[in-house]
Amino acid sequence: MYRERAMKVVLVLVGLLFIALVYPLTVFFSQAPALAMQFSLYVTLGIFLFLAARNPSAHRSLIAFTAWSSFAHAAVMGTQAFLKLIQRGELIGSAVLIIIGVALIALAPAKQRSEQVSGGLALHNER
Repeated sequence: MYRERAMKVVLVLVGLLFIALVYPLTVFFSQAPALAMQFSLYVTLGIFLFLAARNPSAHRSLIAFTAWSSFAHAAVMGTQAFLKLIQRGELIGSAVLIIIGVALIALAPAKQRSEQVSGGLALHNER
């Protein structure tokens, strides 16, 4: 019960954080088109995470995608910062993305019992 509630809180917070990127999206729209495009993806993801907070176990793949894409984004940003392609201050963003990924993986809902049973029955019936 505690884990599910914690997951719902994390989904709402991360969803709102990503949705809040709508303002920088409008600011960078003409100044940095690639950054605006990236923010548009995060705003969209934020909306879906916010909606997924109602029933996290029904949105396991969305939660996993968010966690693993956060790790990937953090790895790219971290590498770019160490190669001095971007400012070192961007490492703060990498740390935030890693925290988001770890929180989502740690609190990820387990497969529902019916998914495990129905998957096993499907294999058994095919024989």
